[in-house]
Amino acid sequence: MDTEVMLGHGSGGTMMKRIIDEVFFAAYAGEELLRGDDAAVLPAPKPGERLAYSTDSFVVTPHFFPGGDIGKLAVCGTVNDVATSGAVPQYLSCGFVLEEGYPIEDLKRICHTMAETAAEAGVHLVTGDTKVVNRGHGDGVFINTSGIGFVPEGVDLSGAYCKPGDKVLVSGTLGDHGITIMSCREELSFTADVESDAAPLNHLIASVIAAAPGVRCFRDPTRGGLASTLNELASQSQVDMVIDEDAVPVKDTVRGACEMLGYDVMQVANEGKMVCVVPADQANAALAAMKADPHGADAAIIGDVAEMQPDRGSKVFLKNAFGGRRILDMLVGEQLPRIC
Repeated sequence: MDTEVMLGHGSGGTMMKRIIDEVFFAAYAGEELLRGDDAAVLPAPKPGERLAYSTDSFVVTPHFFPGGDIGKLAVCGTVNDVATSGAVPQYLSCGFVLEEGYPIEDLKRICHTMAETAAEAGVHLVTGDTKVVNRGHGDGVFINTSGIGFVPEGVDLSGAYCKPGDKVLVSGTLGDHGITIMSCREELSFTADVESDAAPLNHLIASVIAAAPGVRCFRDPTRGGLASTLNELASQSQVDMVIDEDAVPVKDTVRGACEMLGYDVMQVANEGKMVCVVPADQANAALAAMKADPHGADAAIIGDVAEMQPDRGSKVFLKNAFGGRRILDMLVGEQLPRIC
């Protein structure tokens, strides 16, 4: 066990899994938390009803970037986490930790973006909290959002439900958010514009559930990217996954930036993409539903769920055009801190 908190513990990769397992789960995990999904599904007061509840905190730097700002991330991140359970997100709380001296005009700009994004998602900001810390003891603004939604009757999704033969889909191009944040921090310029993909995906998810009612799960590939997300799902379901590298959508600008920076695009963070696992006979219907949504135009079927070999744990494999395969591991350490 590590003896102190490091940036890698917030990466979405193996270090984050370790601190969750050995600190948080060890101290207070119950049945709902141990499921390992992005939102807890809980019984509601009326028989047959269920609630989905999730919370997330946002510390991204810079606070403003092409395609969004910290306020947009705060709404999208929690809306998407609640929606991965199959729930219809309804209400959000919002807690601000502000540093003394932060410009009020910047705060107004963030709040305006949050209102616009909540309206797009069809959710309401209904309660909140504000704390101010001394100058030099924060980084301008941190935001926490929690969300509640209602799970329709008959909908039951989890990362533990993937089965051999299922298809793996992604709702669009990878790495846009991570490369945007990196380009802002390092003042990099590219031949083509790149901007964050931050977006609320609850309407896309609802469309997929309607078109492919046998869908197993959704998961947003944020910190740790597609690689960490697929490894989480494979571990939950005790299966392997085989991904076709050529089928994974990536913009040329993002691919070139990753090659220049030495990043694996499969491990770069996304804030407006969704991974989906569905039975093979419903994959085309799910894909069509994704493509019909404004945030899913570049959706693709990228791979398959396979049997796990009994002599080892679950693995994710990346298959290239020549038939070669390599293991696609979770992110180790911290690739880019303060990404969301």
